[in-house]
Amino acid sequence: MQRVNVNDIDIAYRIDGEDSKPWLVISNSLATDHRMWDQQMAILTKTNRVLRYDTRGHGQSNSSSGAYTFPLLVSDVIGLMDILDIKSADILGLSLGGMTGLGLALDYPERVNRLICCDARADSPESYAKGWCDRIEIVRRKGSRALIDATLERWFTDTFRSNPENVKIIESISAMIVETSVDGFCGCAAGLTTLNYAPRLIDIEAHCLFIVGEKDSAAPPEVMKSMAESVPKHDFVVIENAAHLSNLNNPTEFNKIIGHWLKFSHCNL
Repeated sequence: MQRVNVNDIDIAYRIDGEDSKPWLVISNSLATDHRMWDQQMAILTKTNRVLRYDTRGHGQSNSSSGAYTFPLLVSDVIGLMDILDIKSADILGLSLGGMTGLGLALDYPERVNRLICCDARADSPESYAKGWCDRIEIVRRKGSRALIDATLERWFTDTFRSNPENVKIIESISAMIVETSVDGFCGCAAGLTTLNYAPRLIDIEAHCLFIVGEKDSAAPPEVMKSMAESVPKHDFVVIENAAHLSNLNNPTEFNKIIGHWLKFSHCNL
């Protein structure tokens, strides 16, 4: 991993793929880091030069105190792209990363070629916001380790969690949750309580692919379908046998879909 200073903190990043290929910038979910995308790298580097980074307060990136806003998280990406002289790129993000991608597409349309938004919301209804306020309180008192069991239940299906073959993935994700700084978790979670992109989705100019796990309770398929239908140029796909981290619950199907879309995004899926 390399590090550069963006908006007064050090952001950690890595680049994979051939210099001649178009850029793809990838954004992680809350309480993970760039490693959550390891199972996608083989397919993504076939079509793109891939920039992965750790969101502020996650992985090897520095945290800052206080509530984070989506304009701040978006500006971190733009600052990183500026330093690396990336004029425009495809964007891929899941959950918090998908929401960051929406912000990029809305506020910096000239920098976003296409967007893949996975398992994310565009709004923060009262019950959703309260859930994040409750988690912030728990993490401030007990640390992020206290959220592991409940988080894994939301992120993975029962079948996935009970399969011995998936132990290493569960352990890896659990470690990422624990390694997420308190300020990083609470700052991003506070930002989620203010999410309000839904009224602006009609203004997105980029061609967007919306992906959701069929058993995602955090960003339910019907919510994401409504989001997708608000975007003028969109595709929408439900990943079977997957909950919130659809890229890890069913990587074979997920990789097939994104690989095809990045190569032939003019086709209907």
